[in-house]
Amino acid sequence: MSLVKYNNNSISAITAASSLPTGAMVLIKEQTASSSSTISFVHGTSDVVLDSTYPIYLFKFINIHPETDNVQFQVNFRDGGSSYDATKTTTQFSAYHNEADGTTALGYNSDKDLAQGTGVQKLSTSVGNDNDQSCSGYLYLYNPSNTTFVKHFIAVTNIAERSDFSETSHAAGYCNVTAAIDGVQFSFSSGDIDAGTIKLYGIKDS
Repeated sequence: MSLVKYNNNSISAITAASSLPTGAMVLIKEQTASSSSTISFVHGTSDVVLDSTYPIYLFKFINIHPETDNVQFQVNFRDGGSSYDATKTTTQFSAYHNEADGTTALGYNSDKDLAQGTGVQKLSTSVGNDNDQSCSGYLYLYNPSNTTFVKHFIAVTNIAERSDFSETSHAAGYCNVTAAIDGVQFSFSSGDIDAGTIKLYGIKDS
């Protein structure tokens, strides 16, 4: 893609703000937790779009703080019904390093993958609930309204772990359904989401 450059003349020729080029990433919805059991993004409610408007959707998790210590941040998907139970096949691995510089590891997390499972997908390991501990990251969801192919997703999180580790987890997989994915729900494995923000973006022309 070629780089577009603007000079004083080209800027002065713009007669309306709508004439300015917009970026490829469009903010759709932002939700802030406050002792929330779940945070859900459902197509058609509260201005949420999860359809063919965008081929790729991006969720950003910012300082997601748990009420309870030693919990895992997780996601599930809705495929047209009222429950978040879309069938998924997934994989998950993580790497960590502790603050004391004494322990490092990289490994596959077989307890956090699914094989045609309908349960939640774990996006992190054990998040701590100290005042300065939280989880941040992102999740890409590809073409959720498609009714031919499975719906792929890729997620990365980094956490302040309960025992003072920095731990990065990579989770990916697909919802093995031909129905459209019309809802995405985030939660912790136990307790509420005490604080934090999740933003939903649509990726244009991707």
